[in-house]
Formats: sequence, structure tokens, C-alpha cells
Amino acid sequence: MTDSQPRSEQYSLSMMYGTYADILFVLFPFLVIGMQRLWEGRLYETLMRPDLSIAAAILAGLAIGKFVLGLVTNRDLGRYKERIVFFIALTLFLVLGPSIILILSIIGSAEVPGFVAFVQPILLIIAISLYSTAVSISNILIRSGAEELVSEAGVSDPASASGRASAPRPAPLDLPRRTGNDSL
Repeated sequence: MTDSQPRSEQYSLSMMYGTYADILFVLFPFLVIGMQRLWEGRLYETLMRPDLSIAAAILAGLAIGKFVLGLVTNRDLGRYKERIVFFIALTLFLVLGPSIILILSIIGSAEVPGFVAFVQPILLIIAISLYSTAVSISNILIRSGAEELVSEAGVSDPASASGRASAPRPAPLDLPRRTGNDSL
């Protein structure tokens, strides 16, 4: 077992915790709303309100952002652009579009059909899955780009490989110092 394998596992574990922390922060306000409705005895009303669709739309937007981040982070990863564009379209088609339609329909309708109570949780689960996938894909693409730089540079440290592969850094800007008798 090499030293890079535990580092890779540790990185993946950290990314997983970060991903689920993001999801929990997005869902926290909706949990508070649900608990308040449970306290008042109106928990079923949560399923008939646009709250879960709003949470799904937020997570879908975050997922699209992660997919785009994975695409634009490294220009050498452009060969994966069709896959990333597919996942962006899938997110729009499966989650963001239906969530926005449900939000508008629920808000604009006096009577909400019963199927909404089943569709909204499903949309939220799909949104959570796509966001997790987006973070994983983004990180895989970023890591594979760093590994390619390491193999091209022929060194074992990705930080030094990226420094050697890039252009020389410009000198820092030398600004004149203010003296005590400068007028404003």
C-alpha cells in the first residue's frame, strides 16, 4: 500500500463530509419550518407547500455550479465536457425544471393535488443525489488533472508539478511608501 492511497482516501472522506455538510446547511431552514409545523400539528401541510421543491431547486442549482466548476477548473479537462454537459442537462430536466414548475403551481393554485406530497420528496432525493454526484465528479476531474500534471512533470508532489508546469510568476508590485509629510 502506497502513501498516496491513504491520502486519497482521506481526501475522499473529507470531500464526502463537506458535501453532506453543504446539504445539511441547505436543508436546515426547511427542517426548522417542518418542526414548527409538526409542533402545530400540520406536518402534512409541509408536503403540500413548495418548501421541498425550493430545497430541491437550491440543491439543483448548486449541483449545476459544481458541474461547471469541474469543467472550467482545468482547460485540459475539456475532453470530459460532453459528460459534464449531460449531467447539467440531466439536473435541469429531472430536478430544476420540475421543481420550479411545482413551486409556481403550488403558489398559484388554491387546491394542490395529492400527488405533490409524493413528487416533492422524490425531487429532493434526486437533487441530493445529483449534488453528491456533482461534487464527486468535480473532484475526480480536478484530481485527474493534477495527476496528469504530475505525470507530465515527472515529479511526485502535485504542488511542485503545478508550479513547474505553469509560467513564471511575476514580481510583486513595488509601491512607494507614504511619508509623514504627504498631503492628502
